[in-house]
Amino acid sequence: MAAQTVASTTNPAKTDTTAAEPIPTNPASANTVDLGPATALSCRECGHRVPLGPVFACEECFGPLEIAYDFSAYDTEELRKRIEAGPANIWRYAPLLPVPADVATKPNINPGWTKLVQADNLARELGVDAGKLFVKDDSGNPTHSFKDRVVAQAIEAARAFDFTTLSCSSTGNLAGAVGAAAARAGFRSCVFIPHDLEQGKIVMAAVYGGELVGIEGNYDDVNRFCSELIGDPAGEGWGFVNVNLRPYYAEGSKTLAYEICEQLGWQLPDQLVVPIASGSQLTKIDKGLQELIKLGLVEDKPYKIFGAQAEGCSPVSAAYKAGHDVVRPQKPNTIAKSLAIGNPADGPYVLDIARRTGGAVEDVTDEQCVDAIKLLARTEGIFAETAGGVTVGVTKKLIENGLLDPTLTTVVLNTGDGLKTLDAVAGTGLTATIRPSLESFREAGLAS
Repeated sequence: MAAQTVASTTNPAKTDTTAAEPIPTNPASANTVDLGPATALSCRECGHRVPLGPVFACEECFGPLEIAYDFSAYDTEELRKRIEAGPANIWRYAPLLPVPADVATKPNINPGWTKLVQADNLARELGVDAGKLFVKDDSGNPTHSFKDRVVAQAIEAARAFDFTTLSCSSTGNLAGAVGAAAARAGFRSCVFIPHDLEQGKIVMAAVYGGELVGIEGNYDDVNRFCSELIGDPAGEGWGFVNVNLRPYYAEGSKTLAYEICEQLGWQLPDQLVVPIASGSQLTKIDKGLQELIKLGLVEDKPYKIFGAQAEGCSPVSAAYKAGHDVVRPQKPNTIAKSLAIGNPADGPYVLDIARRTGGAVEDVTDEQCVDAIKLLARTEGIFAETAGGVTVGVTKKLIENGLLDPTLTTVVLNTGDGLKTLDAVAGTGLTATIRPSLESFREAGLAS
């Protein structure tokens, strides 16, 4: 059963800089592009700011750039009402994203507002209190993964910067999301993937008519190639959603935090379990929660964020367990290919967040991942891809190890559809084969 959205009945507190006036559609900035409340790009390491543009690394220290906003004129209650009156997709949160005010009228795949499922059956299996465990099921997005959120956001930046071609390096889900969004928005697409991805993901990425190129190597090899292409004349006019458009692309993950809190009745969850590939999703979920707190849309309280990796590609988990601040790259070897990034860009920031919030980073074997896929399907009717199996498997392990409190409200993310990773559960099949007769039915032991 999906959790329902409940409007707050209390008077929310305003942020310190909030004035009681209408929400501006485009706060003044020195930038010529219209990306709503976004005002600049700010380095996460040194704080250096540059105008909005298709850049991703700080010119001063080479740290990652992210979006800076002006939310100072927002009135909390007016903002809440505007969100609740918005469309049933991520554009209900347009006032908090780097997009123009009229974004909902533009051709886009309009992802988001996916189900938050109250998972009482799974809770019983895991020993969690009734009514306390939820699965945020992002398999309901247009291309059946959370990547639709980040790509929809990147498309708007690509329009603003007059790109003609959409591209990416991908472990599969992103390739499909870029292909679909580009087709809908009228962009050419050319995406790059490891040559040995799951066949289902290859077909889904290719069906949208764009160019799909396999690279001999793993994801990190693909990503290095894309970085080279950006600096070559052959890449002129290309928007790589997870490279030169990464600051805008990454903001799409914040909408998971926004939706979870709104669907919980404008409340923070106590605990979240989030899969880790590059680590960007986890860091942006934390950013989204912090923004809601600062805007007064949710009551400030402690929350814990836990990261989930597959044992065969667990550089962040290994660093966390060793007490290190540096994430050492690994060569991926896991069935969870959507998480198989051996050198995760946001790994150190994931460590910071897990430690700051009192969470942890854990990993599971491929066998535990498959068992968790089947467990979620059997208990809640949700068929997760391998990334979801990793997250559910890690949740189980965290509870068994006493790291996750089974009495607190916990949200587990399923980021993709199991139909994309059928090979992982290929041994699952017929219970029996019988003749078309009641006698054969009974002989098979099915009449119970």
